[in-house]
Amino acid sequence: MNAFVDAGSFCRRKAGGEGARESGFANVGSVYARKTGGEGAKVMDPDVFGSFCRTDDFQFQSRFRSQFRSRSPMHNHLPRVAFLPYNLLMKTRIPITETEKKHLLRLRRELAGCTVLLKTNGDFPLKKPGKLALYGNGARHTIKGGTGSGEVNSRFFITAERGLKKAGFAITTGSWLDAYDRVLEDTRRRFLDDIRARARAHRTLAIIESFGAVMSEPEYEIPLETGEDNDAAVYVLARISGEGSDRTFAKGDIALTDTEVRDILALSRSGRPFLLVLNTGGPVDLTPVVDEVPNILILSQLGAETGTALARILLGRDTPSGKLTTTWAGIKDYPSIGDFGDRNDTHYREGIYVGYRYFDTAGITPLFPFGHGLSYTTFTQQVQRVYAQGETVHAEILVRNTGSCKGREVVQLYVSVPSGRLDQPVKTLAAFAKTKELQPGEEEILCPAFRMRGLSSYDTQQAAYILEAGDYILSAGTSSADVQCCGIIRLPSEVITVKTRNLFASSPEDVRPGIRPAPSTSPSTAPQPAAAPDRGTIRKDVPLITVPAAAIRSVTVNYGRKEIIDPLAEKLSSVELAYLNIGAFSEKGGIASVVGDASISVAGAAGETARILREKGIDSLVMADGPAGLRLAKHAARRGDKVTAIGPVMQESLSELLPGPLKVLLKFLEKRPRKSDVLIHQYATAIPIGTALAQSWDESLAEACGDIVGAEMEQFGVHLWLAPALNIHRDIRCGRNFEYFSEDPLISGRMAAALTNGVQRHSGCGVTIKHFAANNQETNRYSNNSIVSERAFREIYLKGFEICIRTARPAAVMTSYNLLNGTHTSELQGLVRDVLRCELGFDGVVMTDWIVKQMYDKNAVYLPPRADLTTAADGDLFMPGSAEDHRAVLEGLAAGTVTRRHLEESASRLLRLIRTLHQDT
Repeated sequence: MNAFVDAGSFCRRKAGGEGARESGFANVGSVYARKTGGEGAKVMDPDVFGSFCRTDDFQFQSRFRSQFRSRSPMHNHLPRVAFLPYNLLMKTRIPITETEKKHLLRLRRELAGCTVLLKTNGDFPLKKPGKLALYGNGARHTIKGGTGSGEVNSRFFITAERGLKKAGFAITTGSWLDAYDRVLEDTRRRFLDDIRARARAHRTLAIIESFGAVMSEPEYEIPLETGEDNDAAVYVLARISGEGSDRTFAKGDIALTDTEVRDILALSRSGRPFLLVLNTGGPVDLTPVVDEVPNILILSQLGAETGTALARILLGRDTPSGKLTTTWAGIKDYPSIGDFGDRNDTHYREGIYVGYRYFDTAGITPLFPFGHGLSYTTFTQQVQRVYAQGETVHAEILVRNTGSCKGREVVQLYVSVPSGRLDQPVKTLAAFAKTKELQPGEEEILCPAFRMRGLSSYDTQQAAYILEAGDYILSAGTSSADVQCCGIIRLPSEVITVKTRNLFASSPEDVRPGIRPAPSTSPSTAPQPAAAPDRGTIRKDVPLITVPAAAIRSVTVNYGRKEIIDPLAEKLSSVELAYLNIGAFSEKGGIASVVGDASISVAGAAGETARILREKGIDSLVMADGPAGLRLAKHAARRGDKVTAIGPVMQESLSELLPGPLKVLLKFLEKRPRKSDVLIHQYATAIPIGTALAQSWDESLAEACGDIVGAEMEQFGVHLWLAPALNIHRDIRCGRNFEYFSEDPLISGRMAAALTNGVQRHSGCGVTIKHFAANNQETNRYSNNSIVSERAFREIYLKGFEICIRTARPAAVMTSYNLLNGTHTSELQGLVRDVLRCELGFDGVVMTDWIVKQMYDKNAVYLPPRADLTTAADGDLFMPGSAEDHRAVLEGLAAGTVTRRHLEESASRLLRLIRTLHQDT
């Protein structure tokens, strides 16, 4: 979100994944920011935390000027005084707070739970630090998270190289890492030159041409320096992805480069212990190396202490215990049934067959299945009992640590739903649970459970969620590919669990709900209707449990819900109601009307609700981006009741693509503190990216991360966190998948609910779950039309939101940029009013994503959403707000596209939330 932030992912390679720094214009895109100079921020020993910590900003600025000043003649003549105030601030040692220490230490103990050990031969962990041969693009240029609104301006970042050194390892390959830095810089320079050349050819600005441009990992010719005296070798392979640009199957992105394959294989054949570490936010195709490499770890992107986590795992201080929440396969095995990346209309022809539902049903064996993950130790699982209480099915499973190391294990329950009138995938995840840390020989009984109604399928013929009669086969195991039948649940007759109405008309080209893909699809890749597991393979002692249809309550949705109007809303004029319906904006227009009045209350915050009605006792709500932590400006100055971010107006690495005169202008626009200003420092904790957090399968960890975010919201004065994001990993190419949790809606919903609970236990703090809904690609995301069948939408793309809303009651929901079957989600009454409010009972605030019409493609088929139509669909906030949006609401009121009743209802919901969050504080 945050339109200027999201303008594109420019050169999405960056040290630590820090990206564009906040402050006014600073949100212009996810730009190239893989910062030169190696190890990243050199700070105090994070294991000790010293009394003070130098920020990383000054180190980077100084390095940037020394390396790039000579290439920009205009930049050479900038007066040094232009940098002085910010430089002096950055040279100041700023004490690290006790809160920061507590949050970092709390996370450090849990990060290994987010990592996934794909393969192991027992060479790791190492007994002690020693000589280590370290290679790979992620060794020194480790990535802490993806780009875009989810970036977190943390105090420091520990790379893999630095983390290993701090743990006592002697890195013997410094010359290789130095040589790679030179290759990287040459590649970057050629990439920028190419952008400038294309800009000249297209007669546009280079900075505009850069939006969406991606620099792939370079090929290189650097000798490996494989010395015989090293104790082990580690290759860290990194991939960045981000908002505004999708990934590709090209080499250097999802595919490995030729030199990566060559070096990884050479190290695997060297005879010494070798570990391939994947510092990625999503899958890469490991087909060329997977058979030969004996040890593979998905480190993922874990925030500020990613390098520390790697060192602790190598030494066995922490044990990997994560499981995949997205299937990893070779490029050739991913489905090509539905569209991906079409600029205007994206057809979800695969229907419900997403992720493991596709692979299992089509009989395709991936490299690593959904739910897969190993450990330094081994476990056994023994089903003790399966039984039903009403419609809830329970399992008791004994897990025993049978190895020689401590560790944690995940129990996964899958159900094979009988295929009757509706097609079904081979199996669906129904429940999961994770053990505590078990010592060798220790055991624990886990009790995962699920309600039968959670297995309902949507039948458009009856306009209802139904459970068909038959046998539901229950299986338990360690992945979607490694399960054993442990029970049969018999449902004697069909049950309608929820009677609704069909709301999402699909294109004639779309797949009919529950039916196999369109005839044009290749039979070799089309999933066929699933069959229940062969009863002949099920043990005779497997319990048969009958759940009577009467035990499952049937609900009929009332679509006539009425909002209670707040007395204050009735007294406000239509002009004032329209102000409440629009995010805070500057009446003067200009850039402030584009990015919102974000810096008035909290520097670097993404936006606010209207401030203009404060004299009527209506406070505003401050919103900050997520979901890997709070995204705020690190430094700010308070002058009276106004707070302003301090520092560059635009990120340095992006500004070098600007014309010289504009660079000078931006330097003079930098905010500089006065002696009378009160300086504010806002260091937020970077938590693991969404996919990494989900890979823990640990709701208590997700809740702890939410607790950290909530505490910092209280500290900095933020009311709404624009997170968590829980869109489905429909295709691994989606550039924003790192923010999202899984290809499975159950994992997504439960992780989002846990984060929500952690945040909202704090006074005055709420979450905004997003992006509602079917937001599954970044290509032309502002006006791309997701064409989805009613069944697929409800069972795959809506279900995670339903789980989170029903179990955690988030304060707000953010609609997505995309259209759904021809209508913008923010304007779709069937989605916002009928589903969200009537079917799911959501009574909170609904806001748009950051709608800035200047960022929309003028040649796109679909026009941008309108503020008046958004309000008419039961939306409450059109963000970030502009004078034009305010006028649109009033013009819509005059034209009848929106009524005063709509405005009063929206205002009532917002007023209720404002009072709740401000009363709590």
